[in-house]
Amino acid sequence: MIKNSLAELAVSGSSYSVRVTPRARQNSIEQDAELIRVSVTAPASDGAANKAVRDMLAKALGVAKSRLVLVRGPKSRDKVFRLD
Repeated sequence: MIKNSLAELAVSGSSYSVRVTPRARQNSIEQDAELIRVSVTAPASDGAANKAVRDMLAKALGVAKSRLVLVRGPKSRDKVFRLD
């Protein structure tokens, strides 16, 4: 469930601060000021949640998944993605 589209934020070179909630009841994405909150049903083990977050963020931004790079926080709830 995407409450609002993030397509207006899709600018090459931009960084996105993301707060992740793994093992949520449903997938959702919301924007709060400078922070994007993403809830995923995937567990945090073996990078499954990171992959799910990248996929959801790419869809919300309207870009290819391969253009999003995890810059910081692979094992943290707070992550930073960059759009290449």
